[in-house]
Amino acid sequence: MKKKIAVVITNRANFARIKSFLIETNKSKKIDLKIILCGSALTHNYGNLEQELIKNKLKVSEKSFFLLEGSEIINQAKTTGIAIVELSNIFAKLKPNLVITIGDRYETMATAISAVYQNIPLAHIQGGEVSGNLDEFVRHSITKLSSYHFATSKKSHERIIKMGENRHRVFFTGCPGMDILEKVKYMDIQKEIETISITGKNIEINEPYILIVNHPDSTKNGEINYKNVKTLISAINDIKINKIMFWPNSDAYNNIIASEMRKLKEKNKVNDITYIINCTPEQYILLLKKSKCLVGNSSSFIREGSHLGKPAVIVGERQNMREVGPNVMYAKYDKEEITKKIFYQIKKGKYVKKYIYGNHDAGLKIKNLLEKTNFTNKKYIAY
Repeated sequence: MKKKIAVVITNRANFARIKSFLIETNKSKKIDLKIILCGSALTHNYGNLEQELIKNKLKVSEKSFFLLEGSEIINQAKTTGIAIVELSNIFAKLKPNLVITIGDRYETMATAISAVYQNIPLAHIQGGEVSGNLDEFVRHSITKLSSYHFATSKKSHERIIKMGENRHRVFFTGCPGMDILEKVKYMDIQKEIETISITGKNIEINEPYILIVNHPDSTKNGEINYKNVKTLISAINDIKINKIMFWPNSDAYNNIIASEMRKLKEKNKVNDITYIINCTPEQYILLLKKSKCLVGNSSSFIREGSHLGKPAVIVGERQNMREVGPNVMYAKYDKEEITKKIFYQIKKGKYVKKYIYGNHDAGLKIKNLLEKTNFTNKKYIAY
């Protein structure tokens, strides 16, 4: 009998980190894959992923619309509560042998609680990492709720074991998101770029540009997030180069960042900025690869950025303490510091590639491990 494994996808970054595993597992003769699509992954504002899954011949087994939109910080707690109710019902219906959750966002906490409280073993991808923002608390909590761990770096593998997890259930697989980097080598760049939905300036992929992703820091208040995005926008406006800018994720205070981006779009008479809501994981990698510098606070600038040797300026505290390659420079939300480091990074150019987060085969490794594992939710602190 096939093992029934449920994977919960809650947002666009979540999907990019698990896509290769889903494709590999969908071919398995030993696993019955159940994909649950929910949260911001079902909304237009944050990139509805259903069609992307269908395009990759991945069947959505269940959907849940539990995201409370609006940037008030209480909505993160309420969304988590609603998600627990929704996912509990879905798990009760599907009766999976294992649930997989990815990453460290607040919705993943709902996945973990819903599974564990129904005695369903939980597997976690990307545990043991360190960063700023609310993600830091959520990630380690999920580690303690999980019975199986797929670490994306050697240091995170060690941290999970130090947290008292059974070393025989902790595997260093690398990050499945890195698998996409190999795939894009064989893609038609121009054709892919032309299909991205944009506003503002057309993407001129062969002209120099910087890529900007700036999410809110939900451990700070609205006033600080407002001040930070104003500073960042002021800094990039002083740099006379094309820019590609992504809308923020669904974390608290995202409306503050989105509002300032809309104002920028209306006032930007030079028209040197392209605005993107969503694109496929492969298209995103292509945009990373062709950029002169990555600016903002996305973890992709650290993961994929180090793998590509792409110059990056990480702004603020959202990614504090991450394992980074030599490609990363940190900056406070200070206009002069940001612009100075962007100019430095553009001039510096490509860095030596560092494969901190694995190398192109994590999805397959995880699938193979799951095929061989007899799942249990029994666990004890290992020291």
